Amino acid sequence: MKPNYVKGLRWWIIGLVMFGVVLNYLDRSALSVAMPTIGKHLAITTQQYSYVVAAFQGAYMVMQPIAGYLLDLMDTRIGFAVFTVLWSVACMLHAFTTGWLSLSFFRGLLGFSESAAIPAAMKVVAEWFPDKEKSVATGWFNSGTSIGAMIAPPLVVWCILSYSWQAAFLITGVLGLFWVAVWLLVYKDTEGHRRLNPQERDYIVAGQSIAEPVVKPGKTSWTALLKKRDLWTLMASRFLVAPAWATFTFWIPIYLTTVRGMSLKEIALFAWMPFLAADLGSIVGGYLCPLFMHQFGVSLITSRKLVVIFGALLMFGPACIWLATDKYTAVFLFCIGGFAHQALSGSLITLASDIFPKSEVATASGWTGSAAWLGQACFSLLIGATVATIGYNPLFICLAFFDVLSSIILWTMLPSTVPRKDETVAVTPG
Repeated sequence: MKPNYVKGLRWWIIGLVMFGVVLNYLDRSALSVAMPTIGKHLAITTQQYSYVVAAFQGAYMVMQPIAGYLLDLMDTRIGFAVFTVLWSVACMLHAFTTGWLSLSFFRGLLGFSESAAIPAAMKVVAEWFPDKEKSVATGWFNSGTSIGAMIAPPLVVWCILSYSWQAAFLITGVLGLFWVAVWLLVYKDTEGHRRLNPQERDYIVAGQSIAEPVVKPGKTSWTALLKKRDLWTLMASRFLVAPAWATFTFWIPIYLTTVRGMSLKEIALFAWMPFLAADLGSIVGGYLCPLFMHQFGVSLITSRKLVVIFGALLMFGPACIWLATDKYTAVFLFCIGGFAHQALSGSLITLASDIFPKSEVATASGWTGSAAWLGQACFSLLIGATVATIGYNPLFICLAFFDVLSSIILWTMLPSTVPRKDETVAVTPG
């Protein structure tokens, strides 16, 4: 009997991962949309809301290296499923909040569990894609972050108007449990997937040229990893660019409500637009890397750096939001920022799979993600502490300069080549 292979299975796999990331970001974005309603019902101030946001970011930051390490130890299929169940339940618990303290606690639980999403997705990319397609695959799954944030406003507002703000968290959480069932049914690794054509498997393996150290499975060493300058370079870069996405995700609805005077229905109509632009940025950014390699003859790593510079320069769009005379122009400038950030973010995230072997990808991605969330938490606390006195405009200007500084660090500190399969690799005992 002829095997029933699926043509281009790797792209179906990354599509499934993308939907998982969509639900991840839907869960985390639901609060920012519901917050104007929750704040009125539970008398939560802007300062207290910044503490709630920081609880999520702090938990995410602490847990992400641990989640990455666990994913490198565990089977990708089981690890991704376990963490998705945990964050779905944590999301549903938000419906039972009674004040900012309990809301902070539930957000912390959500941060702990959701921290595994990007490391797990990067591990799938490292296992299922050749080097030249990694940025494209990352662009597609990373678009899920903005799709989730994009559909949150209309979905959450519909839940609030039709039922209650509590229903918004219950419904979004349940969706994640349905995804887990599909994931467990469909996903296997490249060696064990019966629907993967042998020719496609050979194509994937032949295109993966990053050197893999000869160590026992599951023996990733944090000590050895943290001694690598490349890791610290990526951590510094992601620390600087991450505040932009946190600002868009957690503060755009509040900014449009309090500064630009938008109603709840207008938020549902317009607050998703920057995330639609971010979707486009994720995908375009992924394709820009192979385009730069082909057009300019640059190395894989250099192509990633060029995309980061491209996105950093576009971030001066939202920095000029203080010049916007109406709320619609403000939304447009946020759209430029969403496109810019996701274009450069995809390249930064992909670099972990370019530089580190598959046995270390999730752990390295976890550490860089932890640095990113430290940057987000610090900036969110800064917004909460200063926005009442200086407003949002100086903060938006800072975001553009952070991204430019990040691109400078990346360009000067990260080598343009990495050890390949045919080069000798030093091995540090686990």
